[in-house]
Amino acid sequence: LIILIVINMYKNSSKWILSGYKKCILNKRSIVTEEKIAALGLKLPSPAIPKGNFVNFIKLDNNLVYLSGHLPQPAEGDLYVGKIGKDYTIEQGYDAAKIVGLNLCATIKHNIGDLDKVKRIVKLTAFVNCVDGFTQQPAVVNGCSDLFVKIFGEKGNHTRSAVGVNALPVGVPVEIEAIIEIEP
Repeated sequence: LIILIVINMYKNSSKWILSGYKKCILNKRSIVTEEKIAALGLKLPSPAIPKGNFVNFIKLDNNLVYLSGHLPQPAEGDLYVGKIGKDYTIEQGYDAAKIVGLNLCATIKHNIGDLDKVKRIVKLTAFVNCVDGFTQQPAVVNGCSDLFVKIFGEKGNHTRSAVGVNALPVGVPVEIEAIIEIEP
């Protein structure tokens, strides 16, 4: 009887080990998204640290992640500060929005460990600090939207709002928040 129990435990143990091994192989991930970022000549900045009483990242049970507004802080260099239509052209605003996209990616990576776990970019809400009468907010925010499609492919297509405002925190030209869905 004792021998049968030991043999049965061994069989169950082997199944568990093989099952665990298969699971590890199936869950093995590459760093495709980060390779795409590097191939574009871009670099992820350090994740932003909130400058107020809030968090940058909240994950819900349904695998939706809410990212608070992020600013255009390059990996190297100074924070973009200024107003679109006065201090920056549409093209420079586009570049600032692309940098915001990289900052959003840095926060995602910091919190889930792997950008390849992004299942879909669901929605961006963007605020563009611009002069009165400026109506090209979508052209500015395309910097972030285009980046997400380039690095995430179809998963990067999203819904979006692009709103013009007369001021943003610390005078930045663009601030973007996001909702994303991640793999369980």
